[in-house]
Amino acid sequence: MKRTQLGEFEEIVMLAVGILYDEAYGVSIKKEIEGRLSRSVSVGALQTALKRLELKGYLKSKEGEGTAERAGRPKKYFSITAHGKKVLEMTRDSRNAMWEAIPDVALNIKISY
Repeated sequence: MKRTQLGEFEEIVMLAVGILYDEAYGVSIKKEIEGRLSRSVSVGALQTALKRLELKGYLKSKEGEGTAERAGRPKKYFSITAHGKKVLEMTRDSRNAMWEAIPDVALNIKISY
């Protein structure tokens, strides 16, 4: 399989989809990221990332039932594909290998504010 890199936000989105499992749709993904990382997420950036990840074959989507509160429109639920899982694992392994290569002395820094 060709090595593929995930951008930071793509990785965060995919991890949120995994955390939410069967409840991963736009609003829940946004709330999950914001709640866990104390990071603001724009709807546009999230939707763009979800579309891009789906086009790459890392995520798949399905429509749920329409609800009255959404004027009959269905929620679009996302899940990680087998290919997406492999890419996430490669990203994690690459990141861990880099962390492990840092000598302890390099991070023994005193921070003063």
